[in-house]
Amino acid sequence: MLASGNAGKLAELRELLGGDGRFNLRPQSGFGVGDAQETGLTFIENALLKARHAARATGLPALGDDSGLCVDALGGAPGLYSARYGGVHGDADRNIARLLRELEGVPAASRGARFVCVLALLRSADDPQPIVVEGQWEGTILEAPRGAGGFGYDPVFLDPARNLSAAEIEPATKNAISHRGHALAALVQRLGEL
Repeated sequence: MLASGNAGKLAELRELLGGDGRFNLRPQSGFGVGDAQETGLTFIENALLKARHAARATGLPALGDDSGLCVDALGGAPGLYSARYGGVHGDADRNIARLLRELEGVPAASRGARFVCVLALLRSADDPQPIVVEGQWEGTILEAPRGAGGFGYDPVFLDPARNLSAAEIEPATKNAISHRGHALAALVQRLGEL
């Protein structure tokens, strides 16, 4: 079970898992489980809190995902608060507006950023050895949104290797190069080793 109700994350993770039948990922909302309190001070702590909350509520293995955007010129903000940076949880337009306001006047060379994703898999709520993996995607922040795909901060996150915003990159390519793609590839590898 995915310890999240975020439709964008669920779609990306399902696509990344390939739909080959090895994994049947379902959102916690399908089990009537609400969101966990994100009281951790790191992405790792929050991913574990989410997974433990969902596993405890259902008795099923749970995959917690905590991710966000870390901008160098803002000391790592919005970081853990990426989803509610604009004041309302999940309001991408407000989050982007605040981010761009705070970066006004910052030159392109100083707008370095990275998307970070931590995945924590618990086989049970009391799993003493959770599998924790991390992925990052380096880029820069644009001065204005570009593209209509993706979700969250994708329209203002520039992948320098392609000179495209994350919202302009085809989903299959984005899934292969993104922070979530890297984290999930590491998770699948770890599962294969077990």
